[in-house]
Amino acid sequence: MSVAIRNIAIIAHVDHGKTTLVDAMLQQSGTFRANEHVAERVMDSNDLERERGITILAKNTAVFYHHIKVNIVDTPGHSDFGGEVERALKMVDGVMLLVDASEGPLPQTRYVLGKALEAGLPPILVINKIDRSDARCQEVLNEVYDLFIDLDAHEDQLGFPVLYTNAKLGTATTDLAQPGENLQPLFDAILKTIPEPTGTPEASLQILVANLDYSDYLGRLAIARVFNGTLHNGDEVGISKPDGHIEKVKITKLFSFSGLKRIDITETELGDIVAIAGVTGINIGDTIVNLEDPNPLPPIIIDEPTIAMRFTVNTSPFSGREGQYVTSRNLRDRLAKELLTNVSLRVEDTDSPDTFKVMGRGELQLAILIEMMRRESFELAVAKPEIVTKHIDGKLMEPVERLTIDIPEEFIGVVIEKLGARKGQMEKMHNHGYGRVRLEFRVPSRGLIGLRSELLTDTRGTIVMNALFDGYTEWLGDIPHRPTGVLVADRPGWTTAYALFGLQERGEMFVGPGIEVYEGMIIGENSRDRDLDVNIVREKKLTNMRSSTDDEAVRLVPHRQLNLEQAIEFIADDELVEITPKCLRLRKMVLKSNQRPRKGALPENDEVK
Repeated sequence: MSVAIRNIAIIAHVDHGKTTLVDAMLQQSGTFRANEHVAERVMDSNDLERERGITILAKNTAVFYHHIKVNIVDTPGHSDFGGEVERALKMVDGVMLLVDASEGPLPQTRYVLGKALEAGLPPILVINKIDRSDARCQEVLNEVYDLFIDLDAHEDQLGFPVLYTNAKLGTATTDLAQPGENLQPLFDAILKTIPEPTGTPEASLQILVANLDYSDYLGRLAIARVFNGTLHNGDEVGISKPDGHIEKVKITKLFSFSGLKRIDITETELGDIVAIAGVTGINIGDTIVNLEDPNPLPPIIIDEPTIAMRFTVNTSPFSGREGQYVTSRNLRDRLAKELLTNVSLRVEDTDSPDTFKVMGRGELQLAILIEMMRRESFELAVAKPEIVTKHIDGKLMEPVERLTIDIPEEFIGVVIEKLGARKGQMEKMHNHGYGRVRLEFRVPSRGLIGLRSELLTDTRGTIVMNALFDGYTEWLGDIPHRPTGVLVADRPGWTTAYALFGLQERGEMFVGPGIEVYEGMIIGENSRDRDLDVNIVREKKLTNMRSSTDDEAVRLVPHRQLNLEQAIEFIADDELVEITPKCLRLRKMVLKSNQRPRKGALPENDEVK
C-alpha cells in the first residue's frame, strides 16, 4: 500500500530545544503506548549527547499524522558537526527552522540555514521557548527576516509560515494572542508547506546513502533516501562509488522507520528514508543503482576540515595501567572505524608509525571523538590543535571564523582587548537594551584555540560565544598563546600536602594530595612565564624534637580540575594531554628534565648581558 510521505529536517542552534520538540511530536502522534516509559530527549540516544545536552549525530525518526508519514531528521546544531548537517539536508524536501524566543538566530542557525537555502528547501519558522521571561518574539522574527535577506533567499522562500511553540508543554500556535493547546498547527503547516517527494517508482533506481549505522546482527546498515525506482528485498543491485566504479551486491534486508523503531519491509516507497542491510563496503555518498542501467546521483560534497590534532600512542610511565587498547594498531583500527561513519573527518599518517594526524571541523568535534575513545577503554596522547593551512596563488592562507559573543556590558573592554591580541576584527556591535551586548568578530581559527577558557574567567562565566567557519584569509602572523609557564614534577612518587603547601604561591595546582605522578608530568600553572621543575613528592622529615609549630594544619587552596576541552586548550607546542579511561594528565613531550628545553630559558649561544 502506497503511503503519502513528507521529509523534513529540524535545524537550530545548540540548546534551542529541537530534540525536546521532536519528543513532543512523537508523543502527540501516538508513537508511544499510553503506558510506555519514554526517556526525556529520546533522540539524543548517545550517552555523551545526554550528558552535554547537545545533538552530535544526525538521526531520523518517523511519525504518522492523518495517514501521512512524516520522516523527521534531527540534526546537530554545532558547526563542528556540519558534516552531519550536509548529509541530513540531502535526505529531506524542506526544513523546520527552530529559534529561541530570547536568543534569536545564532551562528549555527545561520550556517545550517545557509546550506538549506542553497539547496532550495522551503522553510517553516518555529519560535520556541515563548514562555521565557525574556522572550522577545517580534524582534526575533525581524532578526530571522534580516538573516534570510542576508543569505540571499529567494522571494518564495521568504513567505514561510511562522509558529510559536513551547516544546516542553507540547503546544504550538500561529497567533501569540491565542495560546496553543497541542502541536496540531505545526503538523498542519508541515503538510501544507513541505512538498511531496518527486520522482517515479518505475524509473531507473537511484538511492543515495546519507548515513551509516551498525547492527551486531546485520552488520553495516546504510540509511538512504529513495529518489527514483523501487528496491525489493533480495534484489541484485550495484553500488556506484564516487570514482564511477560499480560494485555488485545482493540486498538481504530492508527496513523503514516508524517512531524510533525499524520495521521490516519487502520493497521501498518512493521518497522514503530506509535502512538497507547486508551491503559490505558501502559508504556515505554512494548511490545504489540498477546493474543494467546505472544512473548515479552526484556525491555529497562536505566542507574541508579546518583544525588538526596529532593522536599518538600513550608513552608515559603509567601507560597500560587503565586502558585495554594501547597500541598503534588499536589506534589505527579505531580511527579507520570512525572514518566509515564520520565524513567530515580526515586521518593522515605521519613520519612516526605511532602518530596519526586527525583533521576535523573544530576542537569540539575532535574532543567528542577522544571522549568516545576514552569510554571504549582506549589510552592515547594528543598534542595541541593546529590549523589546516592552504596555498592559494602562491600565498599561505589560513581559515578564518565569524565569532559571535554575547556578554554583559561591563565586560566589553576586556573581550575586545583579548580578541585584538588574537588578530580579531570587530564587525558589528548591538546592544539589546537589557544589559547584554552582542559583538561580532572575524578572527583566525588559530586565535580561538584556548580563547573560551580565558574569556570564561575574564567574564566570570557570563559569556556566550559561538564561532562559524567563514572562509580563508592571508596568514596574519604570530598570535601569542598562553602567557604563563607550567610547574613540572621532577621525580616520580605520590604528591604530599606538605609539598603542595610549599608550592601554592608559585601558581595554580592541577593535582591534589595523594596523587601518583611521574617525572615530566605537569602538576600546575606557573604564575611566571617560564617552566619550573618542582619536587611535588617532598615529605616532612620526622624528628624526635618537639616544637610548638610542628603540628599546624596544612591549609591547601582547592586545585583546578581540568576537563578534556580545557586540557586541550591549555597545552603548549611541547606538551601533550595523556588520556586514559580514568584520568586526564598533562605532560611534557620530553619527560627527562635534563633533555628538555625549558620555556623562557636562553638559547645556548646567547650570553647573559
